[in-house]
Amino acid sequence: MASWETYVVPQLKNLHHTAFGKAACLALFAGIAALAQTGTAPDSTAAIPDVTALLKEVQQHQHKTDAIRENYTFHEIVRTDTLDASAAVKETKSEESEVFFVNGHRVIRLVKKDGVELSPHERERELERVKKEIEGYIKAAHGAQRGRGGGRARIVSQILAVAKTSNPRRVSFRGRDTLVFDFAGDPNAKASGMDQSAAKKLAGTIWIDEADKQVARLEVHFYDNFRIGGGLLASVQKGTSMNVDQAPLGEGLWMQVGSEDHLAARIVVKNLRENVHIEDFDFRKFDIGMAQKIGGPAEGK
Repeated sequence: MASWETYVVPQLKNLHHTAFGKAACLALFAGIAALAQTGTAPDSTAAIPDVTALLKEVQQHQHKTDAIRENYTFHEIVRTDTLDASAAVKETKSEESEVFFVNGHRVIRLVKKDGVELSPHERERELERVKKEIEGYIKAAHGAQRGRGGGRARIVSQILAVAKTSNPRRVSFRGRDTLVFDFAGDPNAKASGMDQSAAKKLAGTIWIDEADKQVARLEVHFYDNFRIGGGLLASVQKGTSMNVDQAPLGEGLWMQVGSEDHLAARIVVKNLRENVHIEDFDFRKFDIGMAQKIGGPAEGK
């Protein structure tokens, strides 16, 4: 049984962070944002552009955003509530990290666990780990990382291949003109791979800032159970969800500032129920040359 869990748990975590995870999911549905990039302010009856042309425009826009994001660092607190069968919190853990990007890859340097700073020995080990990670990303070609904060055009293509949009409308959201779309995976679409199969079970709403053509808010949920290995290995339960908020930093760049996730799944014979709360803050300009020298942002920078 342990061997099955060794295989399934990483797969399920990968699904959580790719099919509907964090900035990856924002990149997925950035394709929908490009619906607002077809000219002057579109109305609710504007024609949806050709998917092939749309993907090219999304990729160009994403590459530009990636280049700007590379210059920033920020702090992130992830609080995870483990729930019992009645949805009551039975355990809470938190981690605070400093985050930055190297060659398109997100680097996470842990600074606190459960509100307590790392010990000198833990800091040394973490710094060494980060140094090795950076060295690998510097040597590798610029690319897109799967996982929290990663995901790019490849995932966009997969989602758009199996999703439909509906009910386009314009609203005022946080004082800004915003285009809103509902979306849902098409159960009859032909899927290729686990990511697309999972995407067919997703539905939600996306808010697009009309001026900056950026995702302001995303709400997404599984409208049906998603089974891995026919349900024998794992099953993501209907109702598993994520809400993400982004805010502008300037230079046309928007970054995630908050996320609320609810994960309900069964892995082999074990049930997994978690609420994950993420807060991103203290965004600052970051010199990548410093990362190359010390393996991460300097303390107090």
